[in-house]
Amino acid sequence: MAKYDDASWHYGGEYPENLPDENAATHIGMFLTWCINNDLISEELAEDSTDEIQLLKRREMTGAEFLIGMCDEKFSHYDLNDVGNGFAQAYYNDDTAFGKKFNSFTNDYSETFDRKAEENDFEYESFYHVEDTYENYDLIKPLIDQRFEEWKEFRDTGYGL
Repeated sequence: MAKYDDASWHYGGEYPENLPDENAATHIGMFLTWCINNDLISEELAEDSTDEIQLLKRREMTGAEFLIGMCDEKFSHYDLNDVGNGFAQAYYNDDTAFGKKFNSFTNDYSETFDRKAEENDFEYESFYHVEDTYENYDLIKPLIDQRFEEWKEFRDTGYGL
């Protein structure tokens, strides 16, 4: 199984002691929410999580809650369809040809929320202190939309293969 991310990878080691483990799922959940809302998930995930997907789309469940409850904190290639996996392989992971030319998701995520903090005259203690809210999802969503369009062009030129 090709795993893109796993919340448990984050809440060990240097993870902030004052945060619940659930905060390790926030960034993963935001990316997964975007994938769900853009129909990039696998048939299996769609079938297994029909009700929860509707809750997520109605914003009654966050992506982190979905990841924890439906995916056992893990985000893998089994969760996405072919297009979703192509995009995730190029953008979600650091150190890819696409990421080097444009940016990776984690860098975009960090930069977006660092900018938000600066504009509001505060600083996040860590990457994991970003609140799991739809207000924050709405901040990162346009950038993921942009990266998806860039990735499609990149892929179509043959560089994304």
